[in-house]
Amino acid sequence: MGHARLDPDPTCLSSADISTDQLPTEWRFQPAPPPATSAVGETARFLDFDFQQSDAAAVLQKIGTRGPDLPFAYVVTPNVDHVVRLERIRSDLWPAYRRAWLTLCDSRILARLADKAGVRLSVVPGSDLTAALFDTVIAPNDKVAILGGSPAMIAELCRRYGLRNVQHFNPPMGFIHDAHQRSRAISFLIEAHARYSVLAVGSPQQEILAWKVQASGAATGIGLCVGASLDFLCSEKTRAPRMLQKLSLEWLFRLVQEPRRMWRRYLVDGPQIFAIVQHWRRTA
Repeated sequence: MGHARLDPDPTCLSSADISTDQLPTEWRFQPAPPPATSAVGETARFLDFDFQQSDAAAVLQKIGTRGPDLPFAYVVTPNVDHVVRLERIRSDLWPAYRRAWLTLCDSRILARLADKAGVRLSVVPGSDLTAALFDTVIAPNDKVAILGGSPAMIAELCRRYGLRNVQHFNPPMGFIHDAHQRSRAISFLIEAHARYSVLAVGSPQQEILAWKVQASGAATGIGLCVGASLDFLCSEKTRAPRMLQKLSLEWLFRLVQEPRRMWRRYLVDGPQIFAIVQHWRRTA
């Protein structure tokens, strides 16, 4: 069976626009399309994602040594929320992940489920990666483009790391549904000619934009789809203590912090991962 698309333009919907119950059965559990580009280094396939099998140090080395004038490539960090969205709600988003240069496992829960299925995954949380990039890879004079975040947050980021060559654009809420605003965001990333483009507008918006920027053929550098990582880095939000992270309970900490925003993600959508894994194990 071919891979289903829910809409000819994947920018037209967000995961909140439709629920799993609204989808025909044949649109669920669709196999992912084959990779569009060869992966960098060794990968492990789990739930139709080809996860990079490198530790954080190796990932940092790959990012830091990639030529700044090479064609635009981007990094995605799927977690349980991403997997459930693609497998149950937004199968049309697969190309945005398949065309990523590096696919990193952001979730210890995913890694544990993979281990039970006989697949070993290296966990490189996006928030840890972002902090390490600013600590050890991104130099003060590197050209950096940041999409998302408040001006105050960007000012704090520049202050902390001595960044002197930063361009910033914060698109309005709901921009992904507005063709003009989407075009502005894409043009910003292309025209910045940055070595590092930080996309901090949430998933799947940031992955869609990275995919579109790459497809333009006009951009260079590396795109980093980092979600809320800058919020944690600049102390706009508090990340779970290390002990809770190691116990795979970071989700519970975020739920307690932001119950109105997170309850559906963690109490309704998230548990679907167990059925998704069971189905994958039967059909893989």
